[in-house]
Amino acid sequence: MAGTLILEAIVVLLALPVVGSVGGGLTAGSRSYLIGFAALLVLMSGLQGRSWAIWANLAAQVVLIAGWAVYPAVGMMGLLFAGVWLLIAYLRHEVLRRQRLGLLPSQQQTHTDPE
Repeated sequence: MAGTLILEAIVVLLALPVVGSVGGGLTAGSRSYLIGFAALLVLMSGLQGRSWAIWANLAAQVVLIAGWAVYPAVGMMGLLFAGVWLLIAYLRHEVLRRQRLGLLPSQQQTHTDPE
């Protein structure tokens, strides 16, 4: 999850030249929003060991979707990464469920023939 946050921060920073040239130009507000959000993602990558981290990651996507006000492509990035984080949340839930039921391959007994 930390790696995904770092990759997301890189993508957000790559939006700087796009917003500057294609959008209405970089204003102090849009520049601060994009750089500040990327910094938040990097800081959050250090908190991924916490039990609530997945929910904080999903909540951060709402902030990125609100970036539609900066430039619509920023909001689309938010929608895309919200989908990624929903998939990660589902996979995490599924692994925890299988772990609780003892269905993970590492939880299986190996059978040896006593020939």
